[in-house]
Amino acid sequence: MVAQFLSESFLIVGVSFLIAVLLAWLSLPFFNDVSGKQLHLIWTDPLVWLTCFCFCLFTGLIAGSYPALYLSSFNAVKVLKGTFKAGPAAAVPRKILVVIQFAVSVTMIIGTIVVFKQIEFAKDRPVGYNRNNLVSIPYNAIKGYSAFRDELLRTGAVSGVSASSNPTTGVWSSADNLSWKGKDPNRQEVFGTVLVDPDFGSVVGWQMKEGRNFSKQFLSDSSGFLFNEAAIRQMGLKEPVGETIQWHGKNWKVLGVVKDMVMTSPFDPITPVVFLMDDRERSFNVVNLKLKAGIPVAGALTRVEAVFKKFAPDAPFNYKFADNEYAQKFIAEERTGKLASVFAVLAIFISCLGLFGVASFVAEQRIKEIGIRKVLGASVMSIWGSLSWDFVILVGTALLIAVPVSWYFMHQWLQHYTYRTGLSWWVFALTGAGAVFITLLTVSYHSIKAALTNPVKSLRSE
Repeated sequence: MVAQFLSESFLIVGVSFLIAVLLAWLSLPFFNDVSGKQLHLIWTDPLVWLTCFCFCLFTGLIAGSYPALYLSSFNAVKVLKGTFKAGPAAAVPRKILVVIQFAVSVTMIIGTIVVFKQIEFAKDRPVGYNRNNLVSIPYNAIKGYSAFRDELLRTGAVSGVSASSNPTTGVWSSADNLSWKGKDPNRQEVFGTVLVDPDFGSVVGWQMKEGRNFSKQFLSDSSGFLFNEAAIRQMGLKEPVGETIQWHGKNWKVLGVVKDMVMTSPFDPITPVVFLMDDRERSFNVVNLKLKAGIPVAGALTRVEAVFKKFAPDAPFNYKFADNEYAQKFIAEERTGKLASVFAVLAIFISCLGLFGVASFVAEQRIKEIGIRKVLGASVMSIWGSLSWDFVILVGTALLIAVPVSWYFMHQWLQHYTYRTGLSWWVFALTGAGAVFITLLTVSYHSIKAALTNPVKSLRSE
C-alpha cells in the first residue's frame, strides 16, 4: 500500500514536471522581457536533467510519504465496520500549509506595493529644472560651436542652445580642494563640478534661490561660482553670495545659489555641485537643446539633424531626451516591482488552490452536521458564515505572521534609499482586506454547495 501511494505521488509529480517545463518554455520570453535578461532552457546538459530528476524524486517522496504512511496505518476492521473517524485533526496539516502559503503570499503582496510606492515617491520628487523638450547631443564632433548655435536658433525648431560638461541627468566630474572662510581643516568636502556657458540656466530652466545667474555682460563671471543649495548646506555658509572661495590657487566669487537639481539618483540625497562658467570649447561634452513648444518633435529633430550634419558630417546624430534619461534611473526598481508582482500573483494562485482543497475537505467532513443544522432551521447564509469563519481565522493567523515579517524586511529594504517613502498603515490594511476577500471568494463555492445540499441525502443513513 505504501508503494502504491508513493507511486501515485511520483506519477503526479512527473506529469506536473512535464507541464512545468512546457509552461516555463512558453513564459520564458515574457520573463526575459520583464527581467531584462536573455535566459534560455538548457535541453542538452545531462546535469540539468539529473538535477530535475532528483528534485522530482525528492518532491514525490515528501508529498507522498505522509498519506502513504498515514492511510496504510488504518485499522482495516474499523474502516470496514464504519466506526473509524479521521477526526478534525486530519485537517491540521492542510490548515498549516494554507497558513504558510497565505503568509508568504501576503508578504510578497505587501513588498510589491511598497516597491511601487517607493518608485512613485521618487518620481514625484521635484527635480529643480524643466525636463520637457530638453534634448542633449554630443558636443565633441561639432566644428565651430558658435556658428552651429546661431544656425540652430535660426531654424525655429529650438528656443535655446547651451553647452555644458555634462547633461542635467549626471555629474561627471568632482573637486575636493575648495577652501573657504570657516572651513573645518579636518574635513574633506567633495563637490560635483559642472562647466556651463551663460545660457545653461535659461535652457534647462533652473531656479535661482539668491544672487544672480552667469551673464555674458560680465567678464569677471569667468572667475565666479554658482553653488546649489546642497553645497551651501555642506559648506555651512550663512550668507554665501559675495563670499570668496579659493580653488587651484585662485580666488573665486560666489555669484549666486541655485535651487537643488536632481542630477544623479532620484533615491539619493542631492549631490553638492559647483557650476563654473567656461568659454573654452574643449571644456564641453554636451549641447543642451530646448525644443520649441508647439512644433512636432519629429519635425524639430529633423531640422536639428540637418544642421548637425552640416557641422559634423562624419558623426552619427545621437540625441537623448532628458525625461527619458531620467526615467532610466528607475529601471532597476521597476524591474524588481514587476518581478515581485508576478511572483505574488503566482503565490496567491497556489494559496487559493490549497484553500480550495481544504474547503472541499472540511465541507465533506461536516456534511452531516450541516444537514442537522438545516433540519433545525438554519439558513443558507448562517451555514455559509459558519464554514467561512474557520477560513477567515486561518487567513487572520497568516496575516499575524506576514505583517510583522513584511514590515521588517521592507523597512530594511527602504534603508538603502536616503530619499524614501514610509510604510503606511493602509498598505497592510488593504492587503489584509484583499486576502480576506479572496479567501471568502475561494471557499464560497464549497460552503454554499454544502449549505444547499438536501439534508435527506446526508442524513438518510443515520
